[in-house]
Amino acid sequence: QVQLVESGGGLVQTGGSLRLSCAASGRTFTTYTLAWFRQAPGKERAFVASITWRGGSTNYADSVKGRFTISRDNAKNTMYLQMNSLKPEDTAVYYCAADPYGSDDYSSYHYRGQGTQVTVSS
Repeated sequence: QVQLVESGGGLVQTGGSLRLSCAASGRTFTTYTLAWFRQAPGKERAFVASITWRGGSTNYADSVKGRFTISRDNAKNTMYLQMNSLKPEDTAVYYCAADPYGSDDYSSYHYRGQGTQVTVSS
């Protein structure tokens, strides 16, 4: 059974940092594009960042550029999202996803995790 499991969410103050992890099991995702999405209360799920299978190409939403860094460790089948300078508007459930092709459209991703809550207090 293929699973993507997010961890690392929690409550942090404005300006703080968190590192999210997405651990994959059931298959290797070495050749897949991995991505993070988030859904804030009352809003649609939105693209945050993605990384190609070699890690050579990353893409970020404008709202997180310069603050968030996506990375992956193919040997551990794990992806990370380092989030710095967090703002209250970053509060959301964060989801990881994997797909052979990848895009900024969550519905196109073949594998998706259950999400982890990130709350940034003002």
